[in-house]
Amino acid sequence: MEKVDTAHSPEGSQAPNGFFSEALAGRTTASDIEIDGSTVAYWTYEPAKATSTTRTILVIHGFRGDHHGLLRVVDQLPEMRIIMPDLPAFGSSEPFVDDEHTVERYGQFISSFMTALGLGPRTVLLGHSFGSIVASHFAASHPDAIYPLILINPIAAPALEGPKGIMTKLAVLYYQASARLPRRVGLAVLRNRLIVRVMSITMAKTKDKALRRFIHGQHDAYFSAFADRKSLLESFKASVSGNVAEVAEQLKLPVLLVAGEKDEIATLPNQHKLMERLPDATLEVIPDVGHLIHYETPAPAAAAIRTFLEEHPA
Repeated sequence: MEKVDTAHSPEGSQAPNGFFSEALAGRTTASDIEIDGSTVAYWTYEPAKATSTTRTILVIHGFRGDHHGLLRVVDQLPEMRIIMPDLPAFGSSEPFVDDEHTVERYGQFISSFMTALGLGPRTVLLGHSFGSIVASHFAASHPDAIYPLILINPIAAPALEGPKGIMTKLAVLYYQASARLPRRVGLAVLRNRLIVRVMSITMAKTKDKALRRFIHGQHDAYFSAFADRKSLLESFKASVSGNVAEVAEQLKLPVLLVAGEKDEIATLPNQHKLMERLPDATLEVIPDVGHLIHYETPAPAAAAIRTFLEEHPA
């Protein structure tokens, strides 16, 4: 297995300038578990003080991310118990054994993971970006497994269609070419800091210089934490071939959509179209942010989650 090593910073100490509270580290427990033959790393964030409204939230991160990306949202929900695995083939988790990294296979992982941890049907499921595809497809095929469903920056329409279709097709060629090149060259292309920085600059909408530096640092540190080129290519194909709208009518449970006003990947018009197709949906639009709600506007995202869960108790 081609393993890309990246530093794993202690929880709560990854960023200066107060981007995380001092209490976060005290809530954190890191664990490993074997799921279907692969070692999966996951983190549990216990509530600072459990109350009658405390819920367990299982978080599914986005493509090329890991659990670090949603930490600022976790930090804003100190009353919740939150569990965040690094998806197989990302972060500190191993890839699937002899299985392709598809949306359906990641859904099977969620099922196995929940069973292994004893997570029952009142577990809240939250997915960000690519994680929104995985989470929604899982919820559609396992209608009684979780309640309710929260999608942040949800992928609401086919990535290969519309004005962004050309860029997506170019990205497909990029990942395909990187997988075919000699190992060292291919990894160098995938981990190229300039390419990562261009991506980061494009997605960041905040004008706060310190926050922009933090975001770029996070992408520099964790965006290349993938297991190997094969699983990365498979996961990318999954991320651009699926979307939440495919299963919208099957999602009978309450769904919260948290969208960015300036999101160029999961555009706002598509979020409104998705909401219209969902049987029971709430759309929360956060202004002046794009596809990085989890980094740039964690407080309003957490507030929307809190209100939604109060309106849909276990």
